[in-house]
Amino acid sequence: MGAYRSAYERSIADPAGFWRGAAADIDWFRPPERILDDSAAPLYRWFPDAELNTCHNALDRHVAAGRGDQPALIYDSPVTGTVRTYSYAELLAETARFAGALRRLGVTRGDRVLLYFAMVPEAVIAMLACARIGAVHSVVFGGFAAHELAVRIDDARPKVVVATSCGIEVDKVVPYHPILTAAVAEATHAPEHCVIVQRPQQPAPLALGRDLSWDEVMADAEPADCVPVAATDPLYILYTSGTTGRPKGVVRDNGGHAVALRWSMRNIYGVEPGDVFWAASDVGWVVGHSYIVYAPLLTGATTVLYEGKPVGTPDAGAFWRVISQHRVAALFTAPTAIRAVRRQDPDGELMTAYDLSCLRTLFLAGERLDPDTWEWAGERLGVPVVDNWWQTETGWPVAANPRGLEPLPLKPGSPSVPVPGYDIRVVDSGGREVPADTDGSIVIRLPLPPGCLPTLWGDDDRYVRSYLATFPGYYLTGDGGRFDSDGYLYVMGRTDDVINVAGHRLSTGAMEEVLAGHPAVAECAVIGVADALKGQVPSGYVVLKSGAEVDPDDLADELVVLVRQRIGPVAAFRRVTVVPALPKTRSGKILRRTMRGLVEGRDEPVPATIDDPATLAVFRSLGAAAD
Repeated sequence: MGAYRSAYERSIADPAGFWRGAAADIDWFRPPERILDDSAAPLYRWFPDAELNTCHNALDRHVAAGRGDQPALIYDSPVTGTVRTYSYAELLAETARFAGALRRLGVTRGDRVLLYFAMVPEAVIAMLACARIGAVHSVVFGGFAAHELAVRIDDARPKVVVATSCGIEVDKVVPYHPILTAAVAEATHAPEHCVIVQRPQQPAPLALGRDLSWDEVMADAEPADCVPVAATDPLYILYTSGTTGRPKGVVRDNGGHAVALRWSMRNIYGVEPGDVFWAASDVGWVVGHSYIVYAPLLTGATTVLYEGKPVGTPDAGAFWRVISQHRVAALFTAPTAIRAVRRQDPDGELMTAYDLSCLRTLFLAGERLDPDTWEWAGERLGVPVVDNWWQTETGWPVAANPRGLEPLPLKPGSPSVPVPGYDIRVVDSGGREVPADTDGSIVIRLPLPPGCLPTLWGDDDRYVRSYLATFPGYYLTGDGGRFDSDGYLYVMGRTDDVINVAGHRLSTGAMEEVLAGHPAVAECAVIGVADALKGQVPSGYVVLKSGAEVDPDDLADELVVLVRQRIGPVAAFRRVTVVPALPKTRSGKILRRTMRGLVEGRDEPVPATIDDPATLAVFRSLGAAAD
């Protein structure tokens, strides 16, 4: 039996024993004796009698072990021309001082602190400082609209808000302070203080009696020691994107989170202390929480904080420059970033200017990885391209190829196998498991492993209703897919992206896979559009690669034939439109539901998470033409 199979089977048969062993990699103020509390099932708690401090595990223990001079954080900002490295000792000193500043502002264990940040080192420092004193941080993606920020303020009820004065999008300065001011005015809850990191690109006029500058509160702050907290105490709240009404606040606890992320770095990502790991994401998203900030530092690795884009800062060679300059061993990013690079540099010519010999693995997650992008990146980089699948709610991978535990064969289109701790099943609408190579709903048998959400902020009932009620005893992922005969999982997209064409349930993900395989297509999306005869019909939208010289009508005809050949006439796939860009969130997810509404002629509200609202114009025009 291989290392993966042995670990996986033990994690399912004896979860308490498995996670007791993993917990040995964490420093505890009170080590766990009881591993799993199932007394309130389906609400489970890991390490219920233990105490620890996440900041201590991320910083103090490494300094105490003699790693104080090792780089902990590399800040690389091509939009400001800045590169700065913090050693573990330096990051600890800054974090302890800001923790002291928060404490002087009245923040104590259990209080919430809302962070509204650009990608600057102070964001990492503020997150760790909250953890240090037992406060609960809630990071809101910088640039979110005032209303979205206001509803999060009202839900989390923070004692203090910490924000940057502005953000920078390529060459455009985005003022954050006016958004914060409008949000505070709209919210019913009033934070006691707002601490502003003044950026020279656009300093903010501070509001008398409310605002304090970061430099001001840090000037005479006394360093704060780590506060022991219960393993079950919340570390942070992260609101899922696109919420309406009361936002859905995913809670992450301290103990399970630390154990799971430390285990994942070694066993999934193959990263050890001293390695340089780069998650090209944002601290406002779950990837930024887990794999920019916490997991690398819990491991004693070096993490890269990048304030830039895959293209345009300054070109499509930006990622390769960062890897070469900082000797990155593993890069984690979204497939959409690699597609953007490929679109600008289809032959990978910009790679040749850099020494990429340090790179061992490219990890991709956040959306479905199409086989064409997988193949392109692997051929040009000459390293394994490893898909992994997880969610904001889980906090770390659900399915992955365990590169540190036992590298398994890679299959295009699959994130590989269930990660130890996750008992994944594929079921039909009645909750019955389906055979291999049969599509269904992907669910996870309870209890979820450590590191996953134990509940939603202030709303256990909503947590049960949203995730646990559909299939009792299981967590509903909301994604559809299948296992193959080798036990590899294929995730085909959200179950609400399965369309019903004349009584046939068809996966839009399968159609996207066909479109993405065409040599002229850089990106694509397929949505189901209402049809009077068939109920729904699929409609495809493609973005061309840079330099592709094809007639849009000819391409559409080719793609229709391809889908007909590979999926069958039952797909009723007859519509393909070439568009300049697809509407996406800032984390790279395609806004399929918004596209569907616009194409069907509805006046869809612009999601707060959208990266470029101008991309919606073509879909509005298609909807208007249909009317």
